[in-house]
Amino acid sequence: VQLQASGGGLVQAGGSLRLSCAASGRTFSIYAMGWFRQAPGKERDFVAAINRIGDSTYYADSVKGRFTISRDNAKNMVYLQMHSLKPEDTAVYHCAARSSGTYYIVSNYNYWGQGTLVTVSS
Repeated sequence: VQLQASGGGLVQAGGSLRLSCAASGRTFSIYAMGWFRQAPGKERDFVAAINRIGDSTYYADSVKGRFTISRDNAKNMVYLQMHSLKPEDTAVYHCAARSSGTYYIVSNYNYWGQGTLVTVSS
């Protein structure tokens, strides 16, 4: 599966953004999906994940209550709605697809999008 993330941009602290991830291929619904982010000079960190049918979601503690992950299997899309953004949320955000394994481990994801930059100004 090929993934294409979009929706990043510059936003003031306290603002909102919605990231989208478009997936190609008819097998999209067999993959659990995740969002990760990587700030300059830092490792890629788990942000949120969703299971294959979209009825279970998982979040990093740092974004819980502010971010919401969702998916639309009919459209081959995954979304990350972000509210109350903080400067520390600034990073390149990547969507990824996983066939198995623990949701927050980077190496368990088989396919990655190119990333979209989110910059939150103070």
